[in-house]
Amino acid sequence: MSQRQILVTSALPYANGPIHLGHLVEYIQTDIWVRFQKMRGHRVIYVCADDTHGTAIMLSARRNGISEEQWIDTINRQHQQDFAGFDIQFDQYGSTHSAENRQLCAQIWQQALSKQLIASRDVQQLYDPEQKTFLADRFVKGKCPKCGAPDQAGDNCDKCGHTYSAIELVDPVSTISGAAPEIRSAPHFFFQLEKCREIVENWIARPGTLQSETANYLRGHFLSDTLRDWDLSRTAPYFGFEIPDQPGHYWYVWFDAPVGYIATTWQWCQAHGESLNDWWRNPNAEIHHFIGKDIVYFHTLFWPAILHTAEYELPTRVHVHGFLTVNGRKMSKRDGTFIRGRKYLEHLQPAYLRYYYATKLGDNQDDLDLNVPEFVEKVNSDLVNKVVNLVARCAKFGAQTGLAAQYPDDEGRFAYAAAQSDAIAAAYDAGELSRAMRLIMELADRANQFVDQAQPWKLAKSPDQTERLRDVVTITLNLYRQLAIYLAPVLPTLQQQSAELLGAELQDWRMAQVPLLNQTIGTYSHFMQRLDIKDVEKMIEETKHENASAAATSDSGAVAPTATVDSDAALLAEPLAAECTIEDFAKVDLRVARIVSAEEVPEARKLLKLVVSLGGDQTRQVFAGIKAAYEPADLVGRLVVIVANLKPRQMKFGLSEGMVCAAGGGGTEVFLLSPDSGAVPGHRIH
Repeated sequence: MSQRQILVTSALPYANGPIHLGHLVEYIQTDIWVRFQKMRGHRVIYVCADDTHGTAIMLSARRNGISEEQWIDTINRQHQQDFAGFDIQFDQYGSTHSAENRQLCAQIWQQALSKQLIASRDVQQLYDPEQKTFLADRFVKGKCPKCGAPDQAGDNCDKCGHTYSAIELVDPVSTISGAAPEIRSAPHFFFQLEKCREIVENWIARPGTLQSETANYLRGHFLSDTLRDWDLSRTAPYFGFEIPDQPGHYWYVWFDAPVGYIATTWQWCQAHGESLNDWWRNPNAEIHHFIGKDIVYFHTLFWPAILHTAEYELPTRVHVHGFLTVNGRKMSKRDGTFIRGRKYLEHLQPAYLRYYYATKLGDNQDDLDLNVPEFVEKVNSDLVNKVVNLVARCAKFGAQTGLAAQYPDDEGRFAYAAAQSDAIAAAYDAGELSRAMRLIMELADRANQFVDQAQPWKLAKSPDQTERLRDVVTITLNLYRQLAIYLAPVLPTLQQQSAELLGAELQDWRMAQVPLLNQTIGTYSHFMQRLDIKDVEKMIEETKHENASAAATSDSGAVAPTATVDSDAALLAEPLAAECTIEDFAKVDLRVARIVSAEEVPEARKLLKLVVSLGGDQTRQVFAGIKAAYEPADLVGRLVVIVANLKPRQMKFGLSEGMVCAAGGGGTEVFLLSPDSGAVPGHRIH
């Protein structure tokens, strides 16, 4: 088998929020494929980066009172922590807001200009007069111009399927400020994609480049007509790279984001003393993109044209996957199924999700469903009962006997599993992870049948069966070792645990062909616990509660510093918070305070600015999301309860130095908590 040189990317996560279980479908899928290729001895680098530009980033930074650079740096750290928690291992993880990306964008731009592929014309866009910014499609809602369905996005109707321009919406509203947007005209720059039609068509027709359903979709929906010019620019205000010689104009995020694949590779090359051309201008190097089906257009029409323009190699293959549903429905914040990665990690092992996704993923665009009962059943029946239980039943005896010097007669079991190596490898390589998992579990069944028949626990009770016990242990642990090798791309933690137990690395796919012999076995500790459905349900309920609380206390997406406690009605539908210890509760310093002044925050829809007294000359400034429920003048002189030791938070509107406690569901249903008469400012609440 000759060594392949493979560059792999996943779609760049947007730097405007946390990683959730829907995102993780792609990154887990890609990580499994990369780990497999590395185990096969190929030279592989896996690069990714945060997608950091655009109006949404600018607005998020503005709402949080920090610079865009500070915002994207914070999100970048969080993303990398989330990925690491799920054993997703990048060779280089960067940011599209890098010097390398700016330089490459400028080079590609100049090449496109020199080849007369850039055109300029005025474009009408919706403009938010309150936020003083042009609105991307996702920041506009209105009635569908065709069927009249309300609350539709700025590019297509989810009721009738009609596509349109945002300026065609009836009664449009900015989702940022709630204002009625204006139509304004501004010059934009366009990439003339039709001029690259032949290049794109030839690439799509190349065997193995795309799944057949993807190629058919492109031919039926886009290539059957003139390819539309691709809008490459946005006008100020905008967070991104300003176009050289075009003041006030910025490259649109869908230009500089995919160039980020090349820029991040360049960063890796600089760190390892390699040439970028050896990866992006080398016809012998493979380039593999893993993406979701929602961004097929960008990666299979626009991106190949840009690469050809810049004289880079076109992708070897674009692997397209479907969306994640939970219990057969779209992920939902209200249902608690819009689960963040870090919330999952608070409750469950990453191996569970990695394996479940692997059992669902094929080389197609089918959506995959995270069905909770099935999730629990697959983890327990496959991973715990078949794989981990196999080693658990023999490891303690192996610590006593060690492995035999010669491999015993096992009636062809090891040889059979070794012979399945090519079929399992072919499934991995083709992206047919579900097929690979089925083949591996068939081997696990065969291995467990052997243990059931051999009954090592009975042999251990007979001193005259020591040699037979050693043989059984040798066979069982070698059959388990084969499973651990075949599952290593999916379960890297189990791979490491198994290597430590067996005293031998499991990094090479070929190790499954040769048994491990004459080896001391370490002390076994539980590799994996059974999954309890109650733990999954608890995670979902906590997510539901947190999402509801965030929605009730948010101000245009920023969390306002007001604590809310569920009302009686809400408690019927929402779970109580997770238990805490008395020591945990003691960390929260709840104090009586008197409101000495209250005023509106004009830039915020839900906030009031309060100054509260804790007695003496101790005052605090607090922003509270209670604007819809209280008039400022009615609050002055009122006693309230505040969290006095909350870390101060710099907001766009000023520094918030505490949190006012309230009950209710938000909006007009907010009820400030007040102590009985006799309490005075500064009293601690016990």
